[in-house]
Amino acid sequence: MKVLMFGWEFPPHISGGLGTACYGLTRGLAAYKDVDVTFVVPKAHGDEDQSSMKLIGANDIPITRKQVHFRDLQKKIDYYEVESGMVPYMDPEEFWKLSSKKYSNSTRFIETNEEGKLHFTGKYGNDLLYEIYKYSLVAEVIARDQEFDLIHAHDWLAYPAGIAAKEISGKPLVIHVHATDFDRSGGSVNPQVFEIEQRGMHAADKIITVSNLTRRIVIEKYGIDPAKVTTVYNAVEPVSKEEKARLKKGVNDKIVTFLGRITMQKGPEYFVEAASLVLKKMSNVRFVMAGSGDMMNNMVKRAAELKIADSFHFTGFLKGDDVFDMFRMSDVFVMPSVSEPFGIVPLEAMQTNVPVIISNQSGVSEILKYAVKTDYWDTHAMADAIYGLLNYPGMWNMFMKYGKKEVDSLQWKNSARNVRDVYYDALKID
Repeated sequence: MKVLMFGWEFPPHISGGLGTACYGLTRGLAAYKDVDVTFVVPKAHGDEDQSSMKLIGANDIPITRKQVHFRDLQKKIDYYEVESGMVPYMDPEEFWKLSSKKYSNSTRFIETNEEGKLHFTGKYGNDLLYEIYKYSLVAEVIARDQEFDLIHAHDWLAYPAGIAAKEISGKPLVIHVHATDFDRSGGSVNPQVFEIEQRGMHAADKIITVSNLTRRIVIEKYGIDPAKVTTVYNAVEPVSKEEKARLKKGVNDKIVTFLGRITMQKGPEYFVEAASLVLKKMSNVRFVMAGSGDMMNNMVKRAAELKIADSFHFTGFLKGDDVFDMFRMSDVFVMPSVSEPFGIVPLEAMQTNVPVIISNQSGVSEILKYAVKTDYWDTHAMADAIYGLLNYPGMWNMFMKYGKKEVDSLQWKNSARNVRDVYYDALKID
């Protein structure tokens, strides 16, 4: 079975969990001899790990030298007009507002380089909607040239590309919902993003969601038949046995860490309030907020207002080894997300022998037994959990030991098996 897979990012060029999940899934699928994946991104950099699949960059595909007639071109361009600001899933620290534009065939279709290729940044900037449109055009070219049995598109950014490939090839489309705009916006959905998401869901033959929480949203908010939607939980890459030694902190204090986008969806304000409550009971603890986002300045101001700035640290965005170095210095990890479709970061913390506190409003809470769970808004319960883990060694050791054992069993090869089953279902093969 040959799978044509569309995503927006792939390691090492990622902004968060979406690229990490795509990498883990493709590696998991590589364990199955009957699955062959070609992964497409808007921009390929050349340093991606292609050991488990073939990677194609839309920026490397010439389109003007191919005899391709894009159907309803003006209609497609009109569809991707942007009339209001929106926040992309993986990088919402960058807010933007674009004006509605009308592009003609002549002014946009021929905007290529001397090799007939379109330019892509592959990022989440001012031209995001236009890049999504261009990506769908190139997807049609790829779908004409490639041999494949099934299409798999990850998240709303890639849904139009998946739809375009399906319309050209007639092959089944599976979309993977890593988040919805209801998660990103707190309920105040952007109509353009909602329409792209809903169009992708209705066009898909099968839908994969990363949790039952997300599955319910897809069914209830987007009007999708429950029989069409399957939950497949994310997993985590195994940590090497030659794991680095625990780093020396440089301080004797305990360290409690928040690591993620500093945005409304992730609930950073509740972490700050809980930190203030804990610091009223104990002084030998420091709180770290690792990440970046549109709420960063407000969190700095709030820490100052609460007079906890001396014990509260902001690192900025971390990735790669810096993430695991932060975990190795941490005593407790907290994810107080308001609406988290899944949440891979707690699994990474548990892998590094760090007990975790997660919100009941996260998809990952559906599968973890050895994690402390609180409601995101209950800062007193969150503070009690932090205090207990820091001051009762028996409690800390229990969650550390069994949490590590639990997360080690959550492997991508198991998630990939479930995705493979969805493929066969979409192809109507027993």
